[in-house]
Amino acid sequence: MNGPVDIARDAWGDDLPDWVLALAQACALTSQNRVAEDLGRSASLVSTVLRKKYPGNMEAIEERVRGVFMSAVISCPVLGDLPTDVCQMWRQRATRLQTHNTHRVRMFRACRQCPRYIGVNRPDFTGGCFVQRQATL
Repeated sequence: MNGPVDIARDAWGDDLPDWVLALAQACALTSQNRVAEDLGRSASLVSTVLRKKYPGNMEAIEERVRGVFMSAVISCPVLGDLPTDVCQMWRQRATRLQTHNTHRVRMFRACRQCPRYIGVNRPDFTGGCFVQRQATL
């Protein structure tokens, strides 16, 4: 029986992205269910990504994997350096204003001005520094 790294290599071939390899290695170290739980996604999603059959937004999954397993961070003008998966969570929450928490209101406003915000292309945006990079340990 092939392990997750072999499955990913067979499916992706020479085009195996570093983030898919990191996902497969995480599955090999623990389990596919545990990795899915860490990502906040289903085990079937992890399986279909490893097999290069996921029909959804691969970039969104890549961003989660880089944040959770590869320590990729971005610089947020409100929260400072944060993992890319946390940034993704705040951007998703910014689709609807919830006024019960002042921090959520602040993040709603900041995220909606961010060029990384879902569905927003703002070439005129000049505030903040949104640089993605690997965290240094």
